[in-house]
Amino acid sequence: MTTAIEKKKKKMGSAAKKEALTGYLYLLPNFIGFLIFIALPIVAGFFISFTNYTGFKAPSFVGFSNYAKMFNDSQFKAALVNNLVYSLTSVPLTILAGLLLALLLNKKLPGQSFFKTVYFFPNLTSMVAIGCVSMLLFEPTQGPINNLLQFLGMSADHLPKWFFSTKTALLTVVLVVVWKQAGYYMILFIGGLKNIPPHLYEAAKIDGANSWQTFKNVTWPMLSPTTFMCTILCIIGSFQIFDIINVTTEGGPGRATTVLVFRIYKEAFTNTKMGYASAIAYFLFLIILVVTLIQWHGQKNWVNE
Repeated sequence: MTTAIEKKKKKMGSAAKKEALTGYLYLLPNFIGFLIFIALPIVAGFFISFTNYTGFKAPSFVGFSNYAKMFNDSQFKAALVNNLVYSLTSVPLTILAGLLLALLLNKKLPGQSFFKTVYFFPNLTSMVAIGCVSMLLFEPTQGPINNLLQFLGMSADHLPKWFFSTKTALLTVVLVVVWKQAGYYMILFIGGLKNIPPHLYEAAKIDGANSWQTFKNVTWPMLSPTTFMCTILCIIGSFQIFDIINVTTEGGPGRATTVLVFRIYKEAFTNTKMGYASAIAYFLFLIILVVTLIQWHGQKNWVNE
């Protein structure tokens, strides 16, 4: 009897091992791709950041000089300030736009599915295409937006220059990005709203809470996990902004829209300073890591599970 049980256990153990081996074999191609295209470049980039590598000649070790150089580089400082301004404006506006759209479309309205598709559709379009279209829309002299403003009574001398002015270029990029991304976060917030138990709203209604009180005391606290996730995703995305900048302004006018990733691109592929570009890239990684850790630690105080 004992022998039969042991044989059965042995068979089950061998079957489990075969199943595990099969699973690992299915994962192997993805793991190899991760190793070649992500893990190894990350490690190589870290070592390159301590060299004067240009992409053509054999590199030599320069220690922390690339990192020290950043804080004396006016181009880097301008890019860092622009990136911080961009993040502090685009992230709250994107989250707010996504939340308002979700609250509006979570109600039973005629054509609800149609409007969800309309608002989400820009997110399916490439940022390069969005940038090309926005250049036409915001063209200062013949663009339809300025033509509309002029039709509404604004004088030609006071029309915004949008992408072509140091005062408005970064703000225009923010507006375009918020318009593109709001639909994505709208979908995430709608998912969060669907998970709020209906009895909480019923209890608030019995207590005599108005719409604002219901939102403040029921909807917003229950949406905090979704808001936390959306905020992290949005902040990380704001520090990775590049394509819309490259298509519309190329970092200009002057240095008005130069951000960190665009600075990395220019240093690496225009100035052929791969080592210095890698150092900026790892400084950017450090910023994103610190911001994420602060948020992750702070979630205990405002996220309701």
